Amino acid sequence: MVQIVEQVLRAQPYQAGKPIGELAREIGMPEADIVKLASNENPLGMSPVAREQANAALLDAAYYPDANGFELKAALAQRFAVPQDWLTLGNGSNDILELLASTFLGPGTSAVFSQYAFIVYAQATLRVGAQSIVVPAREYGHDLDAMLAAIRDDTSMVFIANPNNPTGTYLSAAQLEAFIARVPSSVVVVLDEAYNEYLPPELRVDSVAWVRQYPNVVITRTFSKAYGLAGLRVGYAIASAETTEYMNRIRQPFNVSNVAQAAAIGALQDDAFRQKTYETNLQGLAQLSAGLDALGIEHVPSHGNFVLAKFGAHAAQVNAFLLKHGIIVRPVGGYGLPEWLRISVGLEAQNTRLLNALKASALTR
Repeated sequence: MVQIVEQVLRAQPYQAGKPIGELAREIGMPEADIVKLASNENPLGMSPVAREQANAALLDAAYYPDANGFELKAALAQRFAVPQDWLTLGNGSNDILELLASTFLGPGTSAVFSQYAFIVYAQATLRVGAQSIVVPAREYGHDLDAMLAAIRDDTSMVFIANPNNPTGTYLSAAQLEAFIARVPSSVVVVLDEAYNEYLPPELRVDSVAWVRQYPNVVITRTFSKAYGLAGLRVGYAIASAETTEYMNRIRQPFNVSNVAQAAAIGALQDDAFRQKTYETNLQGLAQLSAGLDALGIEHVPSHGNFVLAKFGAHAAQVNAFLLKHGIIVRPVGGYGLPEWLRISVGLEAQNTRLLNALKASALTR
């Protein structure tokens, strides 16, 4: 029998949200009648500008994409006022997180992250043979003092998601900056800001300024959520030129397609769509929160485009009930939250359908 490395034997595959087509086949319901509120996707779809530019890029699909992503990096450099050599492009921010683990972690090193944080942190750490130091959560979010205390001599990286997935918790700028200032300069601090665009303006911070001040800080972001490009897979990192150069040594060539790069440039240009996305999410988040409150269902106050709701011992049955009614939400037992379901914010009618289904279920009463 062939030899399999230990990390692969111990690894578990990422459990993605159930596809609409799969549920349609299982319950015999038209795909158009199914509501997917499982994967934190943008219910508005993609920006018209992004779609137009993606379609134009299809004309050159026979050619390899620009491996260095010059035009997209130029657009990002202008948006954030950083040099292009501070930017790394990835096949979604998941790819960026894997790149960071491969660059800075390995056997004999460790990574610190919070309980209930994005599951890819543990997976990426395991795959490179490093050790995970999981710090107990505080009110379902990051306990920064405990995370600082957990850093060991062999710690090379700390992962922080803000807002956090799957709980939706948020750390203030003052909390984060105080933490970063105390982390040893030899430890890379990864600020995963996949849901940053959903924060109200008064809560958004200039985290790029921390990269300028602290060369060990790396910011990761994605076009999958607020920009509506989940199916095209585009993410990026903002880091010092030195860190970026090391990441690009091992980055796969052509890891972002020409269509994806063109769509991302269009999405950056479409401020109106991004504002509509923000407003739609704000209203939907309020709708879901009020609806869950009215049903007496506990939930964690969220700063993302989803709500983590507690259904107790009946969580699996509630999920099955919703599936039978053509509604997909996300079980989070893999995060150590078997009594909870994560519900993405949809359009008003989709949120209403979800809440009506929960009301009809005897399991929530």
